[in-house]
Amino acid sequence: MAVGKNKRISKGKKGGKKKAADPFSKKDWYDIKAPSLFNTRNVGKTLVTRTQGTKIASEGLKHRVFEVSLADLQNDEDHSYRKIRLRAEDVQGKNVLTNFWGMDFTTDKLRSLVKKWQSLIEAHVDVKTTDNFTLRMFCIGFTKKRANQVKRTCYAQSSQIKQIRRKMREIMVTQAQTCDLKELVQKFIPESIGREIEKATSSIYPLQNVFIRKVKILKAPKFDIGKLMEVHGDYSEDVGVKLDRPAEEAAPEATEVIGA
Repeated sequence: MAVGKNKRISKGKKGGKKKAADPFSKKDWYDIKAPSLFNTRNVGKTLVTRTQGTKIASEGLKHRVFEVSLADLQNDEDHSYRKIRLRAEDVQGKNVLTNFWGMDFTTDKLRSLVKKWQSLIEAHVDVKTTDNFTLRMFCIGFTKKRANQVKRTCYAQSSQIKQIRRKMREIMVTQAQTCDLKELVQKFIPESIGREIEKATSSIYPLQNVFIRKVKILKAPKFDIGKLMEVHGDYSEDVGVKLDRPAEEAAPEATEVIGA
């Protein structure tokens, strides 16, 4: 054996065994706050690694997206097929303030709507709200039998489908362009846009199960804390109550002790 080779045969492993540290000991829990337009404001909790050096905890939380069932936000099981996406915009104390970031349907609801012997009509459109959010809205609807219909099927002609699709786009654009994001979300929750489309297209072909099935936010304006606080309405961080000192209770004067 050459001299000076394999020096480490007798020695142990280099550096020794590292102690396994619990990663959760370095993390903090934060409360997720939903905007004021929902009934339930406390959505849940989220984890983030504590501020360490240049890595700030609040920066790690910002722009996280949380997916929550609308049934939980509204305390109403009828909305269980809707999923709302909320994006973390700002951190105040241990609270994460979120804003609306999209909407979707659950897969099972979408599958239950699609049946045989009817036409499925879909339309999508890009719209800009008054507060400069650019959204893409997807609408879905199905044809239905007339009251006295004997025929098994209720298929719409392609020309009728085109007319219905045009009507869907028109209504979605007019509804979205005339209000801000907060007002638009308030229209999504009770499905008022779907009902309006149903009413407007009844002269072309009667429709059923008309929904805004999905909403994506394509472009958001520059972050503005004032706008976010408007969306959160009554929310204010608990910083204690300011106490006024009585006038007669003047602050004690500082006395200098000489020779002490």
